[in-house]
Amino acid sequence: MLKVGITGGIGSGKSTICRIFEMLGVPVFQADQEAKHLMDTDPELRGKIRSIFGDDIYLSNQALDRKKLAAIVFNQPHLLQQLNELVHPAVREYFSGWCQTQTAPYVLHEAAILFESGLAKLMDVNVLVTAPEDIRIARVVARDKVSGEEVKARIRNQMPEDEKRNLADYIIENDDRKLVIPQVLELDKKLRAHD
Repeated sequence: MLKVGITGGIGSGKSTICRIFEMLGVPVFQADQEAKHLMDTDPELRGKIRSIFGDDIYLSNQALDRKKLAAIVFNQPHLLQQLNELVHPAVREYFSGWCQTQTAPYVLHEAAILFESGLAKLMDVNVLVTAPEDIRIARVVARDKVSGEEVKARIRNQMPEDEKRNLADYIIENDDRKLVIPQVLELDKKLRAHD
């Protein structure tokens, strides 16, 4: 089974593109959602997170206190790195097991930091969903009800688009000019024929 990584900067529309692939019967593994799920439910991972951040990083309902965690790691990059070193391997292992339950010719592994995390190297093919920065900013401002400056700050914290373009095997332009469905259908055809 072909493993296809798919990524895109904030506001690029990768979630929309993934939904189109799902409509074509392609299983999509949402790395960020699965990471959150594992941090809440995996006993081993929870124990490791507690050992770094303390028992009170989990709420009384046993869910991770994401606001508290974000406040801690935002100002302490070394702690963010430690957290990533715990979470990324757990997500990779979960993905591996998930793949074994799939029967489609290929699966998508959607991850915001596909290239940054080194995960792209574990994929057979990598896809970048891209859009011009002004469109991305407008989308996120409308979706998240935040200022354009906040979105620009988030974009500055991500790998530059040009670098991602150089690393991707395929690019889907989601620029509100080119139709995305024909691009997805064409790529789906190539991926199904891939050997």
